[in-house]
Amino acid sequence: MSGTTHSKGVLILSGYLGETFAQKFPLSLTASICFEQLYSGVDGDSASSTELYAILSSLSGIPINQSIAVTGSVNQKGKIQPIGGVNEKIEGFFQVCKMRGLNGKHGVIIPVQNKRNLNLSDEVLGAVKSGKFHIYAIDSIEEGIEILTGVPAGQKDKSGNFPAGSVNYLVSEKLKEYAKLAASLNNK
Repeated sequence: MSGTTHSKGVLILSGYLGETFAQKFPLSLTASICFEQLYSGVDGDSASSTELYAILSSLSGIPINQSIAVTGSVNQKGKIQPIGGVNEKIEGFFQVCKMRGLNGKHGVIIPVQNKRNLNLSDEVLGAVKSGKFHIYAIDSIEEGIEILTGVPAGQKDKSGNFPAGSVNYLVSEKLKEYAKLAASLNNK
């Protein structure tokens, strides 16, 4: 039920995972993302970064803060790309949070390139100024996963290893387990 642009966005996720994690071992992973209770088509790649955060959370075992909404497409290098409708997306999520009660933990992650497109209501601007709502403008998946989990993403060292305890370390360790399991199954 997905359109070509959404399908392309999903393929980009495989490219990112392969480049980031599968340089020393094969990528042995199949991931499926389903929008439950949606009976019409899905298109666009504005949710590709969100989909990647969900995969990273699942593989690392680190939960995502559900008080923060996310928009932005991602390229194969993990760079966040601009999207359309940024004001409407922020305003819509703000209204949902307002109805449920703003508590200072709510916010939205947007591509840094979309900062220049912001034209928000005085109500949203007031909530941001008072610290009741947050807008995070980011450039990379690593920045976003740190905001969403509160755990450092972790950068590769010269040997290609991630720091222990980082999100990327935990993802890498899980993918190594999958690669070993796949190899042992193929040898039987």
